[in-house]
Amino acid sequence: MARGQMIFVSGGVRSGKSAYAEQLLMTAGAARCLYLASGQAHDAEMEARIRQHQHDRSGQGWTTIEQPMNMEQVLPEIRSGDAVLWDCVTTWLANELYEGWERNSPCAEEPGCMEQKWLELQETLAEILNQAQLLVVVSNEVLDDFIRDETYQRWLGKIHQWLVIEADRAFEMENGAVYRRK
Repeated sequence: MARGQMIFVSGGVRSGKSAYAEQLLMTAGAARCLYLASGQAHDAEMEARIRQHQHDRSGQGWTTIEQPMNMEQVLPEIRSGDAVLWDCVTTWLANELYEGWERNSPCAEEPGCMEQKWLELQETLAEILNQAQLLVVVSNEVLDDFIRDETYQRWLGKIHQWLVIEADRAFEMENGAVYRRK
């Protein structure tokens, strides 16, 4: 069985990266467009935004899976030939790095914790590519995010480097313009 194609799309906040990624999926000719959402509803405003996004996508025939952490849990939902959009690496990373902060022991400070999560993510993305026709991964630029934590930026940079190497194509978005990097 041939491996699916992976496309990586990065850009600043409001660069148009998510809209571009959605467009890539809708024109892929897949039987189903699957949206993996990494956001979490921590307040009423975010809850309303998530509901609105789900509503907007459902009208276009998307299937949405809210999976802010533990990406491997999406695997049973992936069907052969799906076009999958994971939006976005940055929210997943923040969720995973700071998991446990309320107990005063965030993953970022636990030896080996993020390394294990990173290995699980790599395996999960490989499994998605074994099933799906297309996987589009979206992420904010490393220094263009609201989190100014060195550990976060280092991990995001590491993940981006791997994604660019592994991707069949990689794009950077700026003000709605697309720049192909690979």
